Amino acid sequence: MPADLAVIGLGHLGLPLAQAAVAADISTLGYRTGPEAGSLTAAELRRMLARGFRPTANPAELGRVRTAVICAPVPRGADGGLDLTQVEAAARTLAARLRPHTTVILESPVPPGTTEGFLRPLLEKTSGLRAGRDFHLAYSPSRVDPGNRDFHAANTPKVIGGLTPACTESAATFYGRLTDKVVRARGPREAETVQVLETNYRQVNIALVNEMAVLCHDLGVDLWDVIRCAETKPFGFQAFRPGPGVGGHSVAQDLSDTAGRTLRMVELAQQVNGRMPQYVVQRAATLLNEHGKSARGARVLLLGVTYKPDVADLHGSPAQEVALRLMELGASVSYHDPYVPAWSVLDRPIPRADSLYEAAAGADLTVLLQQHRTYDLQGLSVKAQLLLDTRGATPTGAAHRL
Repeated sequence: MPADLAVIGLGHLGLPLAQAAVAADISTLGYRTGPEAGSLTAAELRRMLARGFRPTANPAELGRVRTAVICAPVPRGADGGLDLTQVEAAARTLAARLRPHTTVILESPVPPGTTEGFLRPLLEKTSGLRAGRDFHLAYSPSRVDPGNRDFHAANTPKVIGGLTPACTESAATFYGRLTDKVVRARGPREAETVQVLETNYRQVNIALVNEMAVLCHDLGVDLWDVIRCAETKPFGFQAFRPGPGVGGHSVAQDLSDTAGRTLRMVELAQQVNGRMPQYVVQRAATLLNEHGKSARGARVLLLGVTYKPDVADLHGSPAQEVALRLMELGASVSYHDPYVPAWSVLDRPIPRADSLYEAAAGADLTVLLQQHRTYDLQGLSVKAQLLLDTRGATPTGAAHRL
């Protein structure tokens, strides 16, 4: 059965897109490109299937759709650059079945120039069709924010950059069925660079407050109160908050992959954010020492090991490095997370606490790494022997804050 849309890549980008399309009554099929992990719950997937979402392993079905959106993951390669292997595989699979008048959109996070210089030749060579004449080609940066209850596909503007004005309009027509607002970029390179700017904006601003957290602790200044006051400024300031590190699927880009240039600010931000798990462990060891205990042999409970609150996604979570470094110091590490039934670090299973309050009461140190809504932080601060809050989520004075 033909479908209006094929989502190629069913990971953290593709599944939310497919979910939004199904909710908009768009006939949607999903084609998996590899061992991808999405952030949707089993219940959400069941609802999608009930509304007609069709996962398929048959590439022939890709040639029977009006619109194909490539959402393949783009991880870091061994050399530190972005690995486009799965984008290439998705493009080759689609190109072999591509029909005239199809609209092809790339949503994977890629360096500027990828749509025109990498994807276009792959599609044209295999299909024998010409982009901009025989089929439409465009780029649209993904703006997925798992767990966000305020912003979703319908009320988040979508940026589109097409190879030609007709390509842009074709992609805009499709996304206009999903969202209230479509923003037209000048072309694919501009749309790709929107994604780079948005991702790096997050990295750089988190790095700033992470550095401020270290500085303010050394100065004896309450950073959380500083942020509370600063965010009352109605212009020129947006509040970011420090944490144990930066996780998630968004990969900071310095543009060196394609432009041969480096964004120094992004490099520095990555260095700052990359040091935060070690800083959390340092603070943990210091707290234990101040209370007459050594990190060696200490019972440490980690709360919330996902990269984001209220989602089950562990991708890039700083909890992994925090746990590893604590174990290297000789600590006995356990964890609690309502979204993670089992967790391992370097193939070593980490014991999961069944009763949160009992585990906190029995631990020498409890470290809040992620502030899931289900956590009663007031009650937790009473039960825990010693509590390090890396998110500033506990009531003032109830815990030691980052």
